[in-house]
Formats: sequence, structure tokens, C-alpha cells
Amino acid sequence: MNEFIKKIYFGNTISDYIAALMIFVVCILIISILRRIVTKALLNRSKKAGTQVDSIFVKLMQRLIVPFLYYGAFYYSIKSLILLPKISQFFDIISAVIVTFIVIRLIISTINYLLNAYFRKQEKGTEKHKQIKGITTIISILIWGLGIVFLLDNLGFKISAVVTGLGIGGVAVALAAQAVLKDFFSYFVIFFDRPFEIGDYITVGDNSGTIEQIGIKTTKLRALSGEQIVFANADLTDSRIHNFKRMQKRRIAFKICVIYQTSKQQLEEIPMVIKKIIEEQRNVTFDRGHFFSMGDSGLNFEFVYFVNSSDYLKYMDIQQAINLKIFDEFNKKGIEFAYPNQTMPVKRENNIASN
Repeated sequence: MNEFIKKIYFGNTISDYIAALMIFVVCILIISILRRIVTKALLNRSKKAGTQVDSIFVKLMQRLIVPFLYYGAFYYSIKSLILLPKISQFFDIISAVIVTFIVIRLIISTINYLLNAYFRKQEKGTEKHKQIKGITTIISILIWGLGIVFLLDNLGFKISAVVTGLGIGGVAVALAAQAVLKDFFSYFVIFFDRPFEIGDYITVGDNSGTIEQIGIKTTKLRALSGEQIVFANADLTDSRIHNFKRMQKRRIAFKICVIYQTSKQQLEEIPMVIKKIIEEQRNVTFDRGHFFSMGDSGLNFEFVYFVNSSDYLKYMDIQQAINLKIFDEFNKKGIEFAYPNQTMPVKRENNIASN
């Protein structure tokens, strides 16, 4: 038995291989026990605290940290043996790749969690959560790029020439794609400055609609008539935007014209009658009402009130109710509305027949 375990294969005795295997098994057992203890403790803590921080950490641990520790146990047990230089180098390269992959995934997962947690706490966090997909994609690409460069540098590759070439190529691409880059940076302006968000109703120039999607290059609106309007992000940031969703109250001004035959007493009653009608409506604040001019067609009154809501449909319902009530009250009081009319002068010619 002693002679068997002392036999040498590839520079190591049988006892060395057994010891390496025992190291690996013991490390796996310790990791498994610790994983169960930590997982149970974190889940219990998450339930008591009512937060998702610990449960998310458990997912990261099971997906990334535990597999990394398993490989670490395997690597440690293998390194306890005498290996050929090429085999040792192979394990070093594999280890560098795995470590880089795990670190990058941990960084990206942490950034994603922090961004999601930050924007969920803000107003309209659900809509904002949909918009950060573009930013997280960009961040992931940058981190993966830096991680791969770091990995290649540690593996002995000369990346200085590659980085220089990428820099020159990047300048050329930037010059060729100025419009795309402008839209790209405008996306960050929209994301952080928040001139509008998904679900807001906006007007840009002659176009208006509800924001459906905010992308890295374009923003899509749904017009009231049903079609989709696509704007480049740079066009939006360079334009004046009317955001009706953020309107706290809507100012309404309307005019009424009555005939010239209306009596003075009726003229004095009209502002009070319409003021009472407006004040009877819900979510409405009366501002003013005046007999302000004498026009070509009749006597003009102007009234102003505020609807304490940005909902356009609610405003139209209120205005309709006001108009119907005015029509009813004017009929009761014998007040007649004026209508546009034109007087065409007619020239008469008297033809005198000569005797």
C-alpha cells in the first residue's frame, strides 16, 4: 500500500493526488455549509425587514459568488500539485478569464440594482424604470470593453497599439456619425433633465401626442389621430416642448356675444349669471367675467376660469356643462345670442325718362 501511494505520475505521488482531492472535497463541503447558513440568514432578514436587498444579494451569491468559490476550491487543490508549465499556464489563463467574468457581472449587477432602486423611489419610477434599459446597455458595453482590455493586458498581450488604433478609429467614426452621437447625448439629457416622461402628452411645433417610448436615438409619440410620430432625440432637445401632462391647472377663456337689443338690466345680470354657473361646477375656480366690447355683430362678454386638472376630457365636460346651462338660463331670461351678419349697401338709381 505504501509503495502504491508513493508511486509518481506526472511529477506527483498518489498521496499528493489524494491530498489534492481531499482539499477539494473539504472546501466544497465548507462552501456548501456556509452557503446554506448565509442564504437562510439573509432570506429571514429580508422577510423581517420587508426589503429586497438581501434577497437580491442571495441571487447574486448563488449565480456568481458560489460558482466562483467552487472554482477557487478546484484551483487551490490543483495548484497544490506539481504541474507542467503549460498546464499551469492554462489554469492561470482560465482563472483570469473566470475572475474577470465574475467581477464584471458583479459590477454590472450592482450598478443595475442601484439605478433601479434609485428611480423606483422617485415619482413615476415605473415609467423611469423602462427608460434605463438603454443606459444599462451602454454601461454594460463599456464595462465589458474595459474588462476585456484589462484581461488581455494581464495575459501579456500588447494592447497599446490596439488602443491607439481604436482611438483613431473612434475619432473617424465620431466624425462620420455626428448626428447619431448628437441623438445619443440628447438621450442622456432627456433621461436626467426629465423634460418629459413616458405617458406625458406633449406638443412639439405642429405635432403633438403621448410619449410611448424613449430610445437611445429616437422618441416615439402616439398622436390623437392614431398614427405614431418618431422624433430624433436631438430635435426634441433643440425644440420648445409643451408638456400638458405637467399642467397643474388649465386656464379657460371664452366669449359670449348678445344682440344690441339686450336691455341694460340684462347686460348687468349676464356676468353674475355666468359666474354662478361656473362656480357650481366641480374642480373649477372662477377668475373674472366682463362686458368688454361692442362688436360688429353684438355686445361681447369675456369670462375666464381655471380647471384644477390637466385632463383635457374633464375640461371639455365642464365647458359643455357650462354652455348648456348658459343656453338654458338665457332662454329663461329672454336674452338672445348674436350671430355674425353683414350689411350689404345697395345703391339705388332713379332712371328719369326724358320726355
